[in-house]
Amino acid sequence: MGLISEVLLLPFAPVRGSGWVIGQVVREAERIYYDPAAVRAELARLEQLLEAGEITEDEFDRLEDELLDRLEIATRRSATTDDGTTR
Repeated sequence: MGLISEVLLLPFAPVRGSGWVIGQVVREAERIYYDPAAVRAELARLEQLLEAGEITEDEFDRLEDELLDRLEIATRRSATTDDGTTR
């Protein structure tokens, strides 16, 4: 039965392969986006922009909140294993 279904689904192999590649790209992008070290570096850069007068206090507060939210999500993700349980 497995061989028959593979033969019948063969025309859809490029679609399945593309879906796998897209999934890998999304996972890597999320890993980079939620990397705690990258978020901390962005927070430091944001503070430098504020001190240099390149952004306003309101812009700083808004962007800082977004980065802190990302950092919180990253912390939660690192505390959760691949099967969804906490460490």
